[in-house]
Amino acid sequence: MTPPPKALSRVFDDAFSQLQQGREKFTPQFAPREVGLVSGVATGIAKVTGLPGVGSDELLMFPGDVYGIAFNIDADEIGVVLLGDSWRIHAGDEVQRTGRVMDVSVGDELRGRVIDPLGRPLDGGRPVTRAQRLPIERSAASIMDRAPVTVPLQTGLKAIDALVPIGRGQRELILGDRQTGKTTIAIDTILNQRDKNVICVYCAIGQRASAVAKCVATLREKGAMEYTTVVVTEGNDPPGLAYIAPYAATSIAEHFMEAGHDVLIVYDDLTQHARAYRELSLLLRRPPGREAFPGDIFYLHSRLLERATRLCPELGGGSLTALPIIETEAQDISAYIPTNLISITDGQIYLSPSLFELGVLPAIDVGKSVSRVGGKAQLAAYRAIAGDLKLAYAQFEELESFSRFGARLDEPTRKSIEHGRRIRACLKQPEFSPVSVRSQVVILLALTAGLFDSVPIDVMPEAERALSKAAIDIPPELCTRFELGAELNETDRKTITDLARQALISFQSESGAQPSGTEKTSPQS
Repeated sequence: MTPPPKALSRVFDDAFSQLQQGREKFTPQFAPREVGLVSGVATGIAKVTGLPGVGSDELLMFPGDVYGIAFNIDADEIGVVLLGDSWRIHAGDEVQRTGRVMDVSVGDELRGRVIDPLGRPLDGGRPVTRAQRLPIERSAASIMDRAPVTVPLQTGLKAIDALVPIGRGQRELILGDRQTGKTTIAIDTILNQRDKNVICVYCAIGQRASAVAKCVATLREKGAMEYTTVVVTEGNDPPGLAYIAPYAATSIAEHFMEAGHDVLIVYDDLTQHARAYRELSLLLRRPPGREAFPGDIFYLHSRLLERATRLCPELGGGSLTALPIIETEAQDISAYIPTNLISITDGQIYLSPSLFELGVLPAIDVGKSVSRVGGKAQLAAYRAIAGDLKLAYAQFEELESFSRFGARLDEPTRKSIEHGRRIRACLKQPEFSPVSVRSQVVILLALTAGLFDSVPIDVMPEAERALSKAAIDIPPELCTRFELGAELNETDRKTITDLARQALISFQSESGAQPSGTEKTSPQS
């Protein structure tokens, strides 16, 4: 007996459904792979043949869990930048495509951690298991997605906050010769972000392991690792890791920025990054240019620093402030890499070896330092003080040079020199001792009012500490106003000046300022 058509239709539908389910659950035992061969290996790079479908900057996998980035894609071979030990790889080894570009783990799990650019922990803690990852190379925010830089990033350093202000979303270059305190300024800035809702990322590129360990120990001791992530490549790491380090650190910072946070990132330092890129480029036979750097070194750093910005409120209003560090040789700021970065950034803080040797720490040369954002990213209370301060300090430097010839000075000139010496003494600051906004305003206002002129140079540090203690007595409503950006009126200035005058009475000498030539210099105030 023939079954009815409807019953046959149901049977066929059930059979087709079972076949469809079985097909979806089926996993082939052998997936097709695109495999290449290593044709040659050098320090930090490898040459690969095959892999006709490989893309630019694609991540490749070598034996021994060594990864590399496809850098040069030529007709006959691929130049690969290795992200691991080159001695693990030999000619004839197989190379596999991964189908993805280099990326890095991001998220709150990285706060307080010390990792390498591949996300591997270096602090002895548990592995980073965060599922969310971001490519290390990302497009910078468009102009329409950016907001003006108007909110200050307080560094806690009087010389910077008053004379070379930094705004949230700004790129401020720190440059100077070796051992002039560049890293110290960056670490001080990170320490000052405590309780200010700013997340910090410190990227150490090609640094000595002992120097990085010292920085991390300082951050832990001061409680700054709670809001800081440290990305490290040491001097003996492959140059490929040094090349990707700042990009990986920036992606970590961008994740926090896109979540609406204010972020500070320090690149210490981009000189080592440029040298690592030059080494890789020369090994891969890229044409050398000025000082043997490849011609795209400018683009390399510009696309990195262009990612620092302040986002518009519609995108969360987060910001990424960049403090790149550059090492100069023999105070030559007109060299290739320094001039490149000066043109890319929004200003520079120049550290003078001469001031460092005199014990003026931080050794910031006010004349060669500039912020192209300027007063737009400075509290109004500072703007009312800083203009007169910078002019008086510039006049003092000119007069001090003139006075060294032994010329007889008239009374106004002598007073200008003595006042300038007190400005310089006031701008001195011990390392890892950031000063609050309240204390800075009191000290700088007392300085511009001439209250320090009758204080002997050798007791200036004690007088400043007395002013910092007296700053606690400023009315809370007044502190709240100038910390929120309100201008100081005459009543406010008189209140703060009277408070400072009372605090300095015990330090002022009856004979007034010291005679010219009696200033004492010390390595640290």
